This record gives sequence, C-alpha cells and structure tokens, in this order.
Amino acid sequence: MSIDPVAFSLGPITVRWYGLLIATAMLIAAVGGCRLMRRAGIDEDDFLTIFMVTIVVAIIGARAYYVLFEWPYYVQHPAEIVAIWHGGLAVHGGLIAGMAAIYLGCRHYHISFWQFADIIAPFMVLGQAIGRWGNFFNQEAYGYEVDPSVVPWAMWIDGAYRHPTFLYESCWDLLVFVILLCLARQAWVRRGEIGLSYLMLYSMGRVVVEGFRTDSLMVGPLRMAQVMSLVLFAGALLVLLYRRRSGRAQQRPLLPGGKRGLN
Repeated sequence: MSIDPVAFSLGPITVRWYGLLIATAMLIAAVGGCRLMRRAGIDEDDFLTIFMVTIVVAIIGARAYYVLFEWPYYVQHPAEIVAIWHGGLAVHGGLIAGMAAIYLGCRHYHISFWQFADIIAPFMVLGQAIGRWGNFFNQEAYGYEVDPSVVPWAMWIDGAYRHPTFLYESCWDLLVFVILLCLARQAWVRRGEIGLSYLMLYSMGRVVVEGFRTDSLMVGPLRMAQVMSLVLFAGALLVLLYRRRSGRAQQRPLLPGGKRGLN
C-alpha cells in the first residue's frame, strides 16, 4: 500500500497528515479541557496558558527523548534533529516533560495539580489515539512480518505484511478513554485517580504493543518503552495507594457525569 504522508499543499506550504492529526488532537483537548475546567471553576485563560506551554514543552521533550536514544544517527544528520514532521516523537519523553510543565503551571496559578490531571487525562489519551494514525501515514511504528492468513488484519507496510502496531495502540487508547470516562462517574473515585489511572492503563497497553514493534528504542537488550511503561505503572500505583492510605486523596472534583466532591 502506497501512502502519501502529505495531506495537501497550498503553494509552497506542505501540510502532512502527521502534523494535521497531532493538531487535531490538540484542538480536541483544548476545547474539551476548557469546557470541563469551566465546570470545575478553573479560569479558562489559566488553563489555556498552561495547556499551550505544556504542548510546546511536551513536543520538545518527546523529540529530545527520541533523539537521545538515536544519537548515533542524528550526530551524523544534525539537520534532522528538528524535523519532527518526519516522525520521531517519543510518547514517554512527552509525558515526562508535559507532566513537569503542568505541575509548574498549576503551582504558578494556584490550581490543584490532581484536579487538573483528572480533567485533562481523558483528552490526552484520546489525542494519543488520534495521533497514532500519523504513524500510519508516515509508515512507521509498525510491527514485525506476519502471515496474512494467520493475522488477517495485517497491513502491507515497507514491503511486507506486518502487525499494525499503531492501530493496536490507537484502539487501546480509545478503550482507555472510555474507561476513564466511566471511572469519572464512580462515587468511590478520589481526586487524582483519573490521572493516575491513565498512566497505569496506558502503560499496560504500551508494554504489550511494544513487544510487536521492530523499531523500538533500545537500551542494550531492553525495549526502553517497556521499561518506562513499567516504571510509570509502578510509580502511579504507589502514589495512588499512598494517597489513599495517608488520607490525602479527597473525593474527586466535577467530571463528566459525576458529582462535585470535596475540595
């Protein structure tokens, strides 16, 4: 299958599917986040400022993470370091940098970090589900070769039928999005636990999907994405348990379909 990574051109301006899909994901997150922040009593301007800064920081972090682990290539091709339209954004680098930006932004505007995380988490994973299709148009982030008679959903990529791992992760992310919305309706869920559940659920799926990929960033014999996913899962679970047992976890704020809890 021949896929054109370019969506359309306007004179000298070329718009690629990769960038278009990421921009769409950002727009959905901004619009949806504004609506829920308003319901939660958080100033929309403060949210949008934090959101825009976080997007920039997350993209820089995602690219820096990828370039770091592919440094032998980029040291020979330095002009490619900023060419994010060719792909090469590592989700974990974006997550780490983005969470740091959100935390600092919330501190600056005196907003509860956990409340902010609960509201934005569903939109983050929905954005990831959309963004993964950018990998399809760039013909990257695919799995190893398979027999299409055994794996009938295999896709013809790079001269062979392969596991469409970008599709696997997109479907998993959509499922996580639905689960997070369902969790938001449960009376037993406490503040911060939607955000922490996002980290745990996303990490679970990433560990499995990464095992099918052929282009994983490696540290010796280990797939770095699997290592980071396990670390994030364990860290989020420990924080959730600590907040519960220490009494720091309060009833969650207003979320889709839920009722306002304690502040």
